[in-house]
Amino acid sequence: MNSPSFTWREAWAKSAFRGRLVAVLGLLLTLAALLPRFFAFVQARPGRLLPDPLLAWLPAHNVSVPAFVVIYLGIGLGVVTLVPRPLRLLRTLWAYWLLHLLRCCTLFLLPLEPPTGLLILRDPLVERFFYAAPEPITKDLFFSGHTATLLLLTLAVPPGWRRGALAVATLLIGCLVLVQHAHYTYDVLAAVPLTLLAYWLAGQISRPARPAAHLQT
Repeated sequence: MNSPSFTWREAWAKSAFRGRLVAVLGLLLTLAALLPRFFAFVQARPGRLLPDPLLAWLPAHNVSVPAFVVIYLGIGLGVVTLVPRPLRLLRTLWAYWLLHLLRCCTLFLLPLEPPTGLLILRDPLVERFFYAAPEPITKDLFFSGHTATLLLLTLAVPPGWRRGALAVATLLIGCLVLVQHAHYTYDVLAAVPLTLLAYWLAGQISRPARPAAHLQT
């Protein structure tokens, strides 16, 4: 079993770590406060319907229950793994914020209509806390946030069975949102390079908090 090589006591003793942790938590709280209005704006404006040969061939089925079982089990595994590893957790928090920032940019620049045959993917937690709209949000499309979140956790956890399990979960959720016709194929594919970009940028931001002598395994 992988164990953290840098404890919370050691990390918290460093002002660089404390500053970056407080900063990213503040940014995440600010983002959470702004997202409901942003998603309401995204839902209200007209967008473009894209051709998608894969979705045209793939029959739509409601797979909401297995999709959210995979999502929340994956998130739970990632959180349990990262909490005892403060440096990995710090980088993941920065990457998560950057990922949402990138997603807000792509959603703003690329207004889309939902794919043909869409079946609503209902997430009670997200709808309650982040979506301020009377109807379900269906236009938060490019890129797939569910796929990106699980891929981010796959990158963030240490090598081993947890990373393998999260990689399988990422692939599975990418397939399930397509079966649901909740995303275009392009949304799922674009999640990969944009998540890699967010994770790399987060590494640059958090690097001063990770002295070479204390790199985690």
